[in-house]
Amino acid sequence: MRRGRWSGVSLDFPISRPIISMKIIKGDNVKVMSGKDRGKTGVVSAAFPTTGKIVIEGVNKFKKNARPRREGERGQLVEVSRPLTAAKVQLICPSCKEPTRIGARLEGNRKVRYCKKCKSTI
Repeated sequence: MRRGRWSGVSLDFPISRPIISMKIIKGDNVKVMSGKDRGKTGVVSAAFPTTGKIVIEGVNKFKKNARPRREGERGQLVEVSRPLTAAKVQLICPSCKEPTRIGARLEGNRKVRYCKKCKSTI
């Protein structure tokens, strides 16, 4: 018999991580605000909303050992970009060209993102 805080509770939904809606999406131009790559800019190549992480081209690079594929071929060191937390970056606004926070508002029936500094839509 189970004992403890959740022993008598029955859940009718699976326990998993909630899907977070991120304000930064693939193709955005962003600037890293903290960490070892602070100050670098790049384009988001992949976004993972469930984990809250993004991959930026040329940022957060690590060397990975690639094993030889065929016999007689040598192994190689390959540089890969690893994901980093989306909270460490800010979007660069296309109109004011500065790193900014992002807001959301309704324009007609569409939800659009906008720059918090210059109020223009992104």
